[in-house]
Amino acid sequence: MTKPSESAPPGAPDPTPPSGKRRLLRHTAYLPLVLMLAAMPAIPAFEFLGRRFFGTGISGANDYLQHLTLWIAFVGAIFTGFAGEHLQMEVLRTALPERMRLWIDILIGAISTVVCLALAGASLQLVVSEAPPLPEPLLRWLPSFIVDWLEPFGLTHFGSLTLVAGWMPVWIAESVMPVGFLLLAVAFLWRVGPGFAPRAAAAVAAVVFLTLLLLVPHWGPGLRWPLLTGLLLTLPLGTPIFILLGGAALILFWGEGVTAAAIPAETYRIVTSPVFPTIPLFTLCGFLLSESHADRRLVRLFRAWFGWLPGGTAVAITLLCAFVTTFTGASGVTILALGGLLLPVLLQNGYEERFSVGLLTATGSIGLLFPPSLVVILYAVIAQVPVPDMFIAGILPGLLLVGAVSLYCIAVAARSPALERARFEPREAARALWAAKWELAIPPLILVLLFGGICTLVEAAALTVLYTFLAETLIHRDLGPAQLLALLRRCGRLLGGLLIILGVAMGLTSYLVDAEVPAIAAQWAEAHIHSRWMFLLFLNLVLIAVGCLMDIFSALIVVVPILLPVAAVFEVDPIHLGVIFMVNLELGYLTPPVGMNLFLASFRFKRPLPRLYRDALPFLLIRLIVVLLVTFLSALSLAPVRFLR
Repeated sequence: MTKPSESAPPGAPDPTPPSGKRRLLRHTAYLPLVLMLAAMPAIPAFEFLGRRFFGTGISGANDYLQHLTLWIAFVGAIFTGFAGEHLQMEVLRTALPERMRLWIDILIGAISTVVCLALAGASLQLVVSEAPPLPEPLLRWLPSFIVDWLEPFGLTHFGSLTLVAGWMPVWIAESVMPVGFLLLAVAFLWRVGPGFAPRAAAAVAAVVFLTLLLLVPHWGPGLRWPLLTGLLLTLPLGTPIFILLGGAALILFWGEGVTAAAIPAETYRIVTSPVFPTIPLFTLCGFLLSESHADRRLVRLFRAWFGWLPGGTAVAITLLCAFVTTFTGASGVTILALGGLLLPVLLQNGYEERFSVGLLTATGSIGLLFPPSLVVILYAVIAQVPVPDMFIAGILPGLLLVGAVSLYCIAVAARSPALERARFEPREAARALWAAKWELAIPPLILVLLFGGICTLVEAAALTVLYTFLAETLIHRDLGPAQLLALLRRCGRLLGGLLIILGVAMGLTSYLVDAEVPAIAAQWAEAHIHSRWMFLLFLNLVLIAVGCLMDIFSALIVVVPILLPVAAVFEVDPIHLGVIFMVNLELGYLTPPVGMNLFLASFRFKRPLPRLYRDALPFLLIRLIVVLLVTFLSALSLAPVRFLR
């Protein structure tokens, strides 16, 4: 999986912007997204400070924040669409001749346009169902067939008007969804090219296909599985992940003759859930760290403290990647942002290129179990388990994984006496520690705020962002106004690409729940799997495959609701299940032929995939051993939780 526009790591500056009026227009267009991202940490922070010191906060702060997340999701997704950055898999497309790629682009553009237009229509249906009805005199004047057409949209009868923060009708907040999907359709057509002819061909194909589907709604049951199969076959050709998930949900609902408004309704529900704002907040914190010089200070710190060990530089880099990944999540930022910095460090210290590339590929998601990991938070929301319990459960398995990779680094270095080893110098270690003190204080700050009961998770995330912002701008002065604006633009695009996947994935999950797929899966497992150990082994195989084919966020939304009732049959604790889920999907990111970290590393280090398979193999085996230990030794996850309860 890759993002087409990731020609530079997130820590690098934007490509050379256009000059003059076009440059001004571009910056102006991004202004709403930049302001919304800036408001994300400000609202909960002021709410917390006002409540803490003045006895009153911002009225309706949670409502504002949740709906701000919705708007960031869609506005960011629009810019992501025009930039061509939506997450996709291009295994087959890149292997095709240039002339054939143009036809593939037309096909993908047409499919993406159809899905976005259908989702826009479904979202419009949701919005108007919340809006006030048309005036009664107008309804009497309209022809009866038009009134009948308006009836499903809720425009012919009065309903209760839902308000956001006690004053704004919710349909106004929801209106970003139909507008967003419509502009995404335009963006996908715009990306087809070059020239007018390919775009026109994609537009005509989309209109013809959509018209046929609207004219023959009774064909739904018969066309459901052929359409799904065809959609899946386009995945390795470059169909964006969110188009695949949204298109699958549309086809399944259409095949059942059920309104597709359930998809945007579930999108709205998940994106505006109370804990969901932590995702953009901690992502923004990760961008502040990755775009400043924090990585250099941390490299210096870890090398000063661990460089005297055999393999000390590799161990230091493993710890650094684990630290950064806790904030950047599974988005690939760690590999893309730090790979260019860390690979020369390893090579200059005498490590072989094969080992160095394999290490950086493997550690691109090594910190996902530590606080404040977005993956842990999202799993806790979906599985309805306490977020602090999930963080506690992930500490020992996370340390085990980092320790296993570090021991392998030491073993490799012990067999290579020529590798450079630094002397431990107390003065340099103290100076490095002092230089990185502001970054090192971030995890303890989060833990104190969260586990000390001082504030909510969202408020802790907001205060962490403000702390990181002050540390990197006012104290270290690594980020100026221009860098901050560029950072917010890139962060907004990444969030748009991520949150739109989560939203439409929730729509697909809604269909699976309505179709009782989790209950059917539980019945099948109970009938065919006769022991808890066999179930856990089968679970590992399934999750590794899922990790190869899906990004971890959409897998959480789609797969976890199916697994929870099945795991309950075999008395697997949902907290233990969450840790198993995450370590397996981390392993899937390294599993050939389509693990996402392999694609990102191939892109970042300019190495063919077959060579990366070989480079990452030792780390893949290490992770497999850790996965088995975490799976079958439930005490690693559950004992700390039970001890601290």
